[in-house]
Amino acid sequence: MNAPLLEIRNLESFYGPIMAIRGVSLSVEAGQIVTVLGANGAGKSTLLRTISGLMDPEKGEIHFNGRPIHGQEPHHVVEAGIVHVPEGREVFPLLTVDENLTLGAYTRRDTAAIAEDREKVFAYFPILAERRHQEAGTLSGGQQQMLAIGRGLMLRPRIMLLDEPSLGLSPLLAQEIFAILRRLNTEEGVTMMLVEQNARVALDLAHQGYVMEIGRIVMSGSAARLRDSEDIRAFYLGHQETGQRGEKRWKRKKTWR
Repeated sequence: MNAPLLEIRNLESFYGPIMAIRGVSLSVEAGQIVTVLGANGAGKSTLLRTISGLMDPEKGEIHFNGRPIHGQEPHHVVEAGIVHVPEGREVFPLLTVDENLTLGAYTRRDTAAIAEDREKVFAYFPILAERRHQEAGTLSGGQQQMLAIGRGLMLRPRIMLLDEPSLGLSPLLAQEIFAILRRLNTEEGVTMMLVEQNARVALDLAHQGYVMEIGRIVMSGSAARLRDSEDIRAFYLGHQETGQRGEKRWKRKKTWR
């Protein structure tokens, strides 16, 4: 059996004196989409930041493609083939769409292949081709999210870490983004680790899922099994349908830990 592309073992990370990640272990197989679910403050974004080298773990190990990467500088993590698309998009607002995409390929020297990949990004996101000479800061939120994903693709990543790609988007536009992510996975074989509060769309997209609460993994399994779980349906999917806040209801149910 092949080793996972990404494997995390007993990871602990802190914000100052506060432990944000508490003994997290998970794995991502090559070609998979794995989603990490949880309420605000569960530690999902901290997990991605630790994987990408923006935070150093206090304990535990992160192995990528069979090699340890925990504690490495972010640029070394990028060079290994891990791309982090952060929450809030964070494009370079005064640079054009074209210039943002060029920065996504800054570790590469294969000029002809970079040009091919730029056209491939435009094929997946036609609106970016129309706006290629426009400053990124003047794009809509959805277009900026497309640009952030496209910029990450320019590296030809082995895995993409996507932090809340539907944040601030209309349901229709979020569905469009997730449909493109599905195509990238099935057509290009892009492996993804997706942090998302919209559990329903995330579980529809993913192959495997993990649920975090207060820095810990409290549930895991196939996306289909999690989607059909009574606990998930009642305490996670349910609040999205009713508009109720899920955090308090989520924490009342402990029997499935």
